[in-house]
Amino acid sequence: MPGSLVFVYPALRRVRAPGPPWQWVAGACWRYPRGPDSGIEAIEDHPVVQVAVPDMEAYARWAGKSLPTEAEWEFACRGGLDRKIYAWGDSFQPGGRIMANTWQGDFPDQQFALHGFSGTSPVGSFPPNGYGLLDMIGNVWEWTADWFAMPDTRNKSCCIPGNPTGGSESGSIDPQAAVAGLPRRVIKGGSHLCAPNYCQRYRPAARAAQAIDSGTSHIGFRCIIRS
Repeated sequence: MPGSLVFVYPALRRVRAPGPPWQWVAGACWRYPRGPDSGIEAIEDHPVVQVAVPDMEAYARWAGKSLPTEAEWEFACRGGLDRKIYAWGDSFQPGGRIMANTWQGDFPDQQFALHGFSGTSPVGSFPPNGYGLLDMIGNVWEWTADWFAMPDTRNKSCCIPGNPTGGSESGSIDPQAAVAGLPRRVIKGGSHLCAPNYCQRYRPAARAAQAIDSGTSHIGFRCIIRS
């Protein structure tokens, strides 16, 4: 049956188990992000989740827009700042202010939710970056248009293209994966499940790989318009 991956939060788990507590839920999709008994009526101002690459590409075509490359996404995320750790500077919580929806506590069994959100949050709940863009850090991971490839540090070029793109579809396949043969795209930004003890990929420079068929409850996307 069609379905998707849903994260089960600590308060909803009966037995503590090692590793990220994900469950495959039949019927989970963007309309029912936690399964058939859920809905989006109360979270229509949250980012869409449970979308795989074919879903978001179909939406982008329908909307007359595009998906950003990894380089475009990172440029936008930095908001005009150069070589800073986060989208707002070098301090994760400047002056004690929480700047993004990330995991508060030790993942996955302790969530303090000091910012008031145990899952996704409404878009605009945290300050925009220098370009006025919202939720570039945390909340949900975001798909990009680039195929995942490890950086080649052997032959580093002196002249980097203005908008470099990723690798090839065939080269993005991980031969060590449990389900081999699935191409992977780059995802950026981290999510509300990223915590210092587990994943600090809410940094603009950080990246991860995701198989193109995998929708989850913590991955979404945004579109761009190129002039």
